[in-house]
Amino acid sequence: MKKIYKNMLMAGAAMAMAGAAQAQSAGSNVVSLGWMRVMPTGDSQLLTIDSIAGRPAGVQRPNTGAKIDGADTAGLTFGHFFTDNISAEFVVGIPPQHDVSGDRGYAQYGKLGEVRQWSPAIVAKWHFFDAKTKFRPYVGVGVNYTWFTGETVTNQTFVQREFGPGSTMTASASSSWNPVFNVGANYAITEKWFVGFSVSYVPISATAHFTTTLANGAKVESHTKIKIDPVVTYLNVGYKF
Repeated sequence: MKKIYKNMLMAGAAMAMAGAAQAQSAGSNVVSLGWMRVMPTGDSQLLTIDSIAGRPAGVQRPNTGAKIDGADTAGLTFGHFFTDNISAEFVVGIPPQHDVSGDRGYAQYGKLGEVRQWSPAIVAKWHFFDAKTKFRPYVGVGVNYTWFTGETVTNQTFVQREFGPGSTMTASASSSWNPVFNVGANYAITEKWFVGFSVSYVPISATAHFTTTLANGAKVESHTKIKIDPVVTYLNVGYKF
């Protein structure tokens, strides 16, 4: 009886080890959900007045600028392991809404407006160590597509001081493809569940276009190029299946 019990224990241990060895191994799928912190690090060029009432201008306004403020959002990823070490991951988050603040001479106005950023990405990753290892750091590189919605200039004091009483302004921003550089690590809590943390850098630039309607109805077209260049941290809980 003792021998049978001992054999059962050994068989159970072998099964447990086999299960652990399959953690994030070839053929595995993983999903994760967590908190993303998007921290832009760039600034903007000077504001360029392109035209006034249809007449070309091409004049830069000195000491002008804007910057994108940081934001928090929820992130979701879905990944697949093609080998024990190579995986691909689709990354998406609830589009964060960023405040846009004045910079240089425009800093006096504080918040100028807001914008919502959409930035899904696909990232290929190389995972270090064996599939059964609990702690697995990785490096990744991928591609991101960024576009913007809800571009709104909310600070009417800014608009009317800079362009005159009764002026109104609308805004839009360009979209772009961008590389993604990623490092992180996962830690297996059980065979199925893990926690993870990663840091990504995405060199994003966007051209913001503005149409200002003066009190007399004349339109002023202007633009600036904004470097967003966010560092994105992602703290998550994941599941393997």
